[in-house]
Amino acid sequence: MQTMLGVIGGSGVYRIDGLEDAAWVAVETPWGPPSDQILTGRLDGLPVAFLPRHGRGHVHAPAEVPYRANIDALKRLGVTDVLSVSACGSFREDMAPGDFVVLDQYIDRTLGRAGSFFGTGCVAHVSLAHPTCARLSAAVAAAARTTGVTLHEGGTYLCMEGPQFSTLAESRLYQSWGCDVIGMTNLPEARLAREAELCYAAVAMVTDYDCWHPDHGAVDVAAVLRVMAGNAAHARSAIAALPGLLGPDRAPCTHGCDRALDHAVITAPDRRDPALVAKLDAVAGRVLKG
Repeated sequence: MQTMLGVIGGSGVYRIDGLEDAAWVAVETPWGPPSDQILTGRLDGLPVAFLPRHGRGHVHAPAEVPYRANIDALKRLGVTDVLSVSACGSFREDMAPGDFVVLDQYIDRTLGRAGSFFGTGCVAHVSLAHPTCARLSAAVAAAARTTGVTLHEGGTYLCMEGPQFSTLAESRLYQSWGCDVIGMTNLPEARLAREAELCYAAVAMVTDYDCWHPDHGAVDVAAVLRVMAGNAAHARSAIAALPGLLGPDRAPCTHGCDRALDHAVITAPDRRDPALVAKLDAVAGRVLKG
């Protein structure tokens, strides 16, 4: 199998530098249109698909991002490995603005977002004990280190609903839970990537200390944007280093991401809703076509 890298760019990361044969393509999905057209091309010979999570011009609020359509569209294009890049606040003194965190755990505090491709007529349960891909995360960490950014390998991301930032009470609560960073977009994205049998790694770019820090006060959007500009430059440099680390030939994932649905679908074949099964053609066709 050939490696194809999908990059979901979050706040501040709206492009990839150095793409050859770059073209924006429209992808139709059974879950509606994705956030935007997808920029395809080759980076050092590796096929790449870039999707701006909020759309060009940042038009989608976190709760309104079409997460299912985004993941389906990437899978439909042939993506095998997904890197999520997003801005975040920090709950730790040592995870300072400008630092990068390669995430490995999540806590979900979102409300009412569609969190699965499956449902009535075709039920499935995938394991999310380890929601990111250790193999891909290691490659992402190695790529990030080449930029000189301060990097933290491993971190728990509290996904809040937004679009407002935390209250001080919430910030202190999440810090007491042992969360490392906070953001608004990595869920249900990580869950959906697992259901689609895509390897998923996530880099959270720290822009602020949320509002718990006694010396930093409430989150200020202007200050966040200033830090974000530097973070985005480092993110693009890390992405540029990834093709050489991943390589063109992709062996089966050692973390098992590409077999996540092997024992997940529990609805009997004769009881599955044909309409839902048809919608699942890209994300789950491997296990449903038989």
